[in-house]
Amino acid sequence: MFIATFACTLGCRRTCTPMLRTISYCILFAASAVGLTAQQADPRESKLMVLERLWNEAQVNRDSAALDALVSSRFVNTEWDGELSDKQKFLADIKDPRFKPSQANIQDLKMNFFGDTAVVTGIYHTAGTYQGKPYDHVGRFTDTWVLDQGKWQCVASHTSLLKK
Repeated sequence: MFIATFACTLGCRRTCTPMLRTISYCILFAASAVGLTAQQADPRESKLMVLERLWNEAQVNRDSAALDALVSSRFVNTEWDGELSDKQKFLADIKDPRFKPSQANIQDLKMNFFGDTAVVTGIYHTAGTYQGKPYDHVGRFTDTWVLDQGKWQCVASHTSLLKK
């Protein structure tokens, strides 16, 4: 409306065609739709961002109770080296006193939603010691989350190392 009105007030009132008005309205509609989309971020994204960061904090603090609440009873984990574990083994590994993480960070998160399922991808950096030997891993991760009875739970996690 503003564009059509503005164009028409510049002395082209008699030549302001319906086509110009239609084009102006389309441009205005598209611009406002883009602005609304940018302003209305999906609230599920912020919730999952918090859960992913809590996951990292729980790993560094070796807080198996916090991780127990985040992962499903049917959780499956595929590690960077191909090792596969279920929820029980995953939590046991976190409790292992030989496992001493010092950092776990994530970045470049992307989220795709499919109904009540979310696939979260990103880059991770973990460091610490295991069995007295230092490790420092940078890789990609994929976490699959399901909203079940109002609660997000991770059902699968996969990591793979990036080449240094």
